Amino acid sequence: MTPPDLITLSRRGLLAGGLGALASPAAFAAAPANGRLAFAVYRGKDKVGEHVMRFTRASGGLSVSTEVEMRVKLGPVPVFRYAHTATERWQGDRFASLTTRTETNGKVEQVRAEASAGGVSIEGPGGRVSAPASAAPLTHWNTAAFDRPLFNPQLGKLMRIRAARAGQDSVQLANGQSLPATRWTLRGEAEIDNWYDSSGAWAGLRGKLEDGSTMIYRRL
Repeated sequence: MTPPDLITLSRRGLLAGGLGALASPAAFAAAPANGRLAFAVYRGKDKVGEHVMRFTRASGGLSVSTEVEMRVKLGPVPVFRYAHTATERWQGDRFASLTTRTETNGKVEQVRAEASAGGVSIEGPGGRVSAPASAAPLTHWNTAAFDRPLFNPQLGKLMRIRAARAGQDSVQLANGQSLPATRWTLRGEAEIDNWYDSSGAWAGLRGKLEDGSTMIYRRL
């Protein structure tokens, strides 16, 4: 997902992420047992791409690599192309680092974030940002990060957003089947709903785009 921004499909990105567990269960409970999450991405009813995350456990920590590819067409003509890659690392329940590269219609944006005892240093397209030591990227896979200051993994900026658990629900998968899930809402700069299965793994997403259309992630 994080994919293009759920606010401006043609310009900005909010998603990215993943991660899994020889460390704190609170940090890594949401990492899938098979080490992989994959989603089909839809804009309205049209499939526009895929979002794939791979999780690696090593030395008591966790690393996830993310690849997102999207393309929107007007008839046979591509009018929007988006590619996003990210590597995110955690040590125990502490965010450690993030690197991302995003290409939107030929424009490249890169972010590098690194945590230390004094805070999280983020270098993005707009320059350097100093974030609190508890800050984490909004990469959606890990609900344990939702009570922390969140930053945008594509733009490298702290976000004005609040998360709330919305209770039990169900979510549709890419194969058409439905799965019992817990829904979380993210409101503020974006309007996003995320779903998580009984193991805590990310299971789906729905977000409102700037033009009023909807972006949907259905897990493969």
